[in-house]
Amino acid sequence: MNVHHAIPRLALTALLCLPVLAQQMTAPEPSGPSRPAPRMSDGHPDFSGYWKGLRGMVPGGNIAKDLPGLKLPLTPAGEAAWKHNVTATVDPEALCIIGGIPRHNASGLPFEIVHGAKKIVFLYWYSYFRLIPIDPARKHSEDPDPSFFGEELGHWEGNTLVIDSIGFKDTQVWADENGSPHSDALHVVERWTRPDFDHLHVETLIEDPKFYTRPITYSRTWIAGKPDEEIHEYSCSENNVDREHLGFGPGPIRKDGTRGYENPAPLPPPLPAPAKK
Repeated sequence: MNVHHAIPRLALTALLCLPVLAQQMTAPEPSGPSRPAPRMSDGHPDFSGYWKGLRGMVPGGNIAKDLPGLKLPLTPAGEAAWKHNVTATVDPEALCIIGGIPRHNASGLPFEIVHGAKKIVFLYWYSYFRLIPIDPARKHSEDPDPSFFGEELGHWEGNTLVIDSIGFKDTQVWADENGSPHSDALHVVERWTRPDFDHLHVETLIEDPKFYTRPITYSRTWIAGKPDEEIHEYSCSENNVDREHLGFGPGPIRKDGTRGYENPAPLPPPLPAPAKK
């Protein structure tokens, strides 16, 4: 079996459940007028809530979605890194490695925000989180310890929360679900707004002179979930028993905007039923 096309047995159940999961993890555009965005005690917008991606957005998980032909402006080093990611590496999140930023801003998974006066916390599926201080006087470290989300500092510009991040890890990391690379020179600036009660929007500026010839931007809007929706416990590697068959790379973007191989290998037969006692 071609390892690029192989699918782990445990993925069979997930594949059968994809239509249901897509309904639960995305939302349609609300109809009718929306209420104003809630406000913090200091007058700034309150971003707290459970946020879902817009239903039908394709291609998903790709920071090149706003670029002509989905083509990233890669340097020769960036092109080599991308080819390595899609031909020689397994998706890091499949191995329980934190996706980080900018990947989580492109993810199809919902997330939750807990917003305080001096800090904001993003809670992600797979039990990841990032905590950002909101302090205009705070400056970046001279030599921050590398991390998956980087050293993140927030400040307000009117009703826009700006998050400026440097100090990223450059190994075992994809910048999005398409295998796009980033180096340790990555610099990300996110500009978050909540124009009304139902919508949360981000404009992301991505700079990486080692891997990209120019800065790129990625924009995204989410829809508010229901009041009782929230993040739940998730144990990433509890049943990861077949990692050898995960396959390299994410697969190409197909004509319909989805990702995967046009002619994947057949699914393996289901596991036999346990013997009756």
